[in-house]
Amino acid sequence: MSDASLSADALEAGTIYRLFSGAIAPRPIAWVATVDAEGRANLAPFSFFNVASVNPPVLAFSPLLNGEGKAKDTLHNLDEVGECVIHVGSEALAEALNATSASLHRGEDEFDHAGLTKAPMGELRVPRIAESPIAFGCRLREVIRFGDSPLAGNLVLAEVVAVHAEPEVWDGRHVDIETLRPVGRMAGSDYSRTTDLFALERPA
Repeated sequence: MSDASLSADALEAGTIYRLFSGAIAPRPIAWVATVDAEGRANLAPFSFFNVASVNPPVLAFSPLLNGEGKAKDTLHNLDEVGECVIHVGSEALAEALNATSASLHRGEDEFDHAGLTKAPMGELRVPRIAESPIAFGCRLREVIRFGDSPLAGNLVLAEVVAVHAEPEVWDGRHVDIETLRPVGRMAGSDYSRTTDLFALERPA
């Protein structure tokens, strides 16, 4: 049996990205709305996403710098206005979600680009997606930056201060997964559905 162990230092960033995105899957998708200091909205999906804490309620997602080491609009907007609204990517809105991953010029509105409607999110300046059944309004706690090299991550810790949940999806205790139908991210252009589930009882 050959030794398949490698030093991470010997791998290029692009190789590690493909390894991570292919092996660490499926990944939930944070569909993140922000605004800049002028109030212009931005909307972008991030599949490096999960729960960081329940008490206090904190969500975590990580926008990577692009291939030139430049930050995405989401990070710039969080630096200017420390708020965001995080939606769960769902099958019904998958085409619109994919459309908002386009590289638009700074200040262009991805809501308009994807044909989505803005709705207010409590007292936050950032709007939510009206068509999305679940949204978490957040204030920024911290951004942990891992450098300025291409594909360096920026771990955003966002504390949830407001929740929007349609009653057909959440009854106050349980989420109806068949109604929400979240999608996950795989490698390349592939996504996954949550239609093939199995259960295991957790041991005592």
